Amino acid sequence: MNVSYVRGGFIAFAAVASLTVAGCGGGGADPKTDKPAVATTSAPRTSGSPQQSEAVEEPVEPLVVAKGQDGFELAISSAERDAGGFLTVKGTLKNTAEKGRAVPDAVRGDETEVLKHGTSLGGATLVDGLAKKRYYVLRDTDGRPLATTGLSILSAGKTLDVFMQFPAPPASTTEVSFQLPTFEPATLKLS
Repeated sequence: MNVSYVRGGFIAFAAVASLTVAGCGGGGADPKTDKPAVATTSAPRTSGSPQQSEAVEEPVEPLVVAKGQDGFELAISSAERDAGGFLTVKGTLKNTAEKGRAVPDAVRGDETEVLKHGTSLGGATLVDGLAKKRYYVLRDTDGRPLATTGLSILSAGKTLDVFMQFPAPPASTTEVSFQLPTFEPATLKLS
């Protein structure tokens, strides 16, 4: 076998392969570091100058803080509708007690499907008093709540980022009562 023929075929194959990869947007090197480029996605920048490096996140002032049993507090930082017809509530669960405590099982509610999946925030509801409607945490096809799951012991003074997703109330609803078993009700302004 002729070595130059094999070498030439390999070089041609390598050239075609590199053009194919480059055409897919997955190849090339970063001109600044001469290292292979890595595909990433990011949210569009809404403000700031191009020279600005990543900003440090400022603490978000909670919309409301609901107090629960045994020193637990839930600071809700956002309640936002999205284009898909959902409302996502995000916040921080904190143990303000002087010792570690288990998150109460009651926060998962009492629905049979949710109970199968362990301690979660699946028992949360939103109540629209004017429309006289109650919205429950959404479930997936297996009955798992679309909320923070796997809750257990939270050490003294520690926090845990949490979320719950609900069907979005109509745009005319600007305020709901957030209810979570073992926590006091809290009024939420919706955005």
